[in-house]
Amino acid sequence: MLKALLRITGTISLTLGILGIFLPILPTTPFLLLTAYCYFRSAPNWHKRLLESKHLGPYIKNFQENKCIPLRVKVYSIFTLWLTICISAIFFVSILWVKALLFAIAIGVTIHILSYPNSKK
Repeated sequence: MLKALLRITGTISLTLGILGIFLPILPTTPFLLLTAYCYFRSAPNWHKRLLESKHLGPYIKNFQENKCIPLRVKVYSIFTLWLTICISAIFFVSILWVKALLFAIAIGVTIHILSYPNSKK
C-alpha cells in the first residue's frame, strides 16, 4: 500500500515538475527531487529511468551530487517567486495578515535558495 502511494505521489510530483519547466509559478527541481525520493523508495527501476532521462536527470543529479544551484536558476527562481507573490498580494489578497504571510514565505524561500552555493553549470 505504501509503495503504491509513493508511486502515485511521485507521478503527480513528476507531472508538476514537468509543468514547472514551462510555467514560472511552479518550481521544477523540488518536484523532481520529491519524485526521485518517491520512486527510489517504491520503484527502483522508475528511479533509474528518471536519473537517466536526458532532460530531467541533470536537474536531480546536479542537486543530489553537488548540493548547489546554478546562478541563472537562482535568479530566475527568486525573480519569479517575488513577481508572483507581489501580484498575488496586490491584486488578489485583501487581508493584511495574509499579505504579510505571503511576504514572509517569499523571504524564507529566498533565504533558503540563496543558502545553496552556486554551481558552475
